[in-house]
Amino acid sequence: MSVVGFDVGFLSCYVAVARAGGIETAANEYSDRSTPACVSFGPRNRSIGAAAKSQMVTNCKNTVQGFKRFHGRAFSDPFVQNLKSSLVYDLSQMPSGTTGIKVMYMEEEKVFSIEQITAMLLTKLKETAESALKKPVADCVISVPCFYTDAERRSVIDAAQIAGLNCLRLMNETTAVALAYGIYKQDLPTPEEKPRTVVFVDIGHSGYQVSVCAFNKGKLKILATAFDPEMGGKDFDERLVKHFCEEFAVKYKLDVKSKPRALVRLYQECEKLKKLMSANSSDLPLNIECFMNDIDVSGKLNRAQFEEMCADVLARVEPPLRSLLEQAHLKKDDIHAVEIVGGSSRMPAIKERINKFFGKEPSTTLNADEAVARGCALQCAILSPAFKVREFSTTDVVPFPISLKWNSAAEDGVSDCEVFPKNHLFWMYSTSEEGKQEKKSDQPPQAKKAKVKTKVLELPIENNPQWQLANDMLNLFVESEGKMIVQDKLEKERNDAKNYVEEYVYEMRDKLHGIFEKFVNDSDRDVLSLKLEDTEVWLYEDGEDQPKQVYIDKLVDLKSLGQPIQDRYTEFEERPKAFDELGRQLQQYMKIVEAYKTKEEQYDHLEEAEVQKVDRMVNDVMIWMNSKMNQQSKQSLAVEPVVKTTEIQAKTRVSRSLFIIQQHGTDQSTVVGLGGMTVYIVTTVETRGNNNKPELRAVQY
Repeated sequence: MSVVGFDVGFLSCYVAVARAGGIETAANEYSDRSTPACVSFGPRNRSIGAAAKSQMVTNCKNTVQGFKRFHGRAFSDPFVQNLKSSLVYDLSQMPSGTTGIKVMYMEEEKVFSIEQITAMLLTKLKETAESALKKPVADCVISVPCFYTDAERRSVIDAAQIAGLNCLRLMNETTAVALAYGIYKQDLPTPEEKPRTVVFVDIGHSGYQVSVCAFNKGKLKILATAFDPEMGGKDFDERLVKHFCEEFAVKYKLDVKSKPRALVRLYQECEKLKKLMSANSSDLPLNIECFMNDIDVSGKLNRAQFEEMCADVLARVEPPLRSLLEQAHLKKDDIHAVEIVGGSSRMPAIKERINKFFGKEPSTTLNADEAVARGCALQCAILSPAFKVREFSTTDVVPFPISLKWNSAAEDGVSDCEVFPKNHLFWMYSTSEEGKQEKKSDQPPQAKKAKVKTKVLELPIENNPQWQLANDMLNLFVESEGKMIVQDKLEKERNDAKNYVEEYVYEMRDKLHGIFEKFVNDSDRDVLSLKLEDTEVWLYEDGEDQPKQVYIDKLVDLKSLGQPIQDRYTEFEERPKAFDELGRQLQQYMKIVEAYKTKEEQYDHLEEAEVQKVDRMVNDVMIWMNSKMNQQSKQSLAVEPVVKTTEIQAKTRVSRSLFIIQQHGTDQSTVVGLGGMTVYIVTTVETRGNNNKPELRAVQY
């Protein structure tokens, strides 16, 4: 069973896995632990992650990012409509009324649901996890912002299903951070003692969330959450973009917002500038070459100016913190520590405001980028029966009040009742055999109320037309994702085949006038050089877009001319080593034969006929070796060699099978074998006889 945690962020994603007794953050195919939350669509395939991000400028209309905020939202939602004008790509309405994204894919206009786009990204993250674990991945825990509504959470679950993942649980991001923080703590108060209260602040690119958590040994309990879902790093980026758009309009007479590519480039450069200003308070430059109309642009800004233009955004840091303490009925003195995570938490101005509010320096003991993914992986390990994890319980709260509404004939209208208030303890789900769904929830202890159990009787799903329609649509999305995965794989194989041809052309051309120069005659070199040149031209003309098999055949054709040259070079490099090995072996055998002839006592157990056989063999092989070496020295390197390395190695193996000798350690034990396939092991031992000679023990095997 796999144990994987996915943190799907607005800009970046992280994958954490349980491996080697701990939790690790997995690296992608670029050896980067951060994967851009980006999907790009092309005429033949999709690009996901880092490959997609590289196309944000060149293929901006069909490269989507920041789609996380559209989960579970209707296309008519004012939030969606307000964002449409600021996006480079196009939004469209799905048949179900939800938000979709319109792109050109496979030379056709396509509209993909947010669930499909997220599933594409999850599929990529799944591949990263499988590469790290070396096994298939299905079970996982996925993070979501604590302010996500039920519709948004169901949308993420659907995306996971399309990607072939079994999402065991959606975990609030701040709760995941709290788990990653608390499970390793050895000094937490006992259950009988007053809990340790810690505030977690998560400021990412598109959302700001805070939670306060009570820790005791073996458990954590979220007391309250607060958030500003519209405040994050993007707001600071937008202020920078607005500033430079206005500056470039005056300075260079450029309307940046009229050119999507230019706008994307400016966003990228402003994000870099923002990060630099977090580490440097002096004036910093912003330079973009060939920005618009072949005009180079430049500007500069310092941290003080930046913070001044973002004063109203920075003012939004404090209200959620104040709301958090009010909801939890806590004072600032009750807070033991304040932990900050998220990319935007690195901004000095944000740290200063948090410090000023709580009167204590924010702590950065957790990895600001990876803490959420690691917490999700820990939760997955806790849920997995295949992993043994330290006993640790997590109690979360609901971010919104829960109400029931019903048609009331008595009251002639719709009646409603708030069943669970905001920050009520998280409920658990179970399904009985009768198909009834139970939602269980305990009231907070301080409320001193009885336990409440509600039962909602549902119709069988096959009789529910709305469910059936949604399920059919989900199945279509799953099928569509499968087809796109196959298409991506085929296109990758086609591109790889083309790249192999291109690499061979450049590599062989360099070597023909380099290390291969002595191993090919002028005529053959001219023929191959011309073939390589023709192939290079073909690759950028008729060969630009060919089926995979055409590239394979082209490579085979080139290798039919180039491989013999490569083989002659390889033989030249390896043949001396093989001759040296054979020569060393023969010299060793000659020493043993000579020692036998001089009556050295350690060999007096050998039969004379066997020694003579070895002596003849050594002489024959020596004559063969000297003959081949002499012939090869007179042979041109540009023709086939007189003898190949494999032949020399074969001679070495044959001679070794007739005579085996090996020295062992400081006790001068000797292994000697003679006589074809019969091998004798003779060992000198420490015990000596009456004549003080070593005792010999022979074992045949």
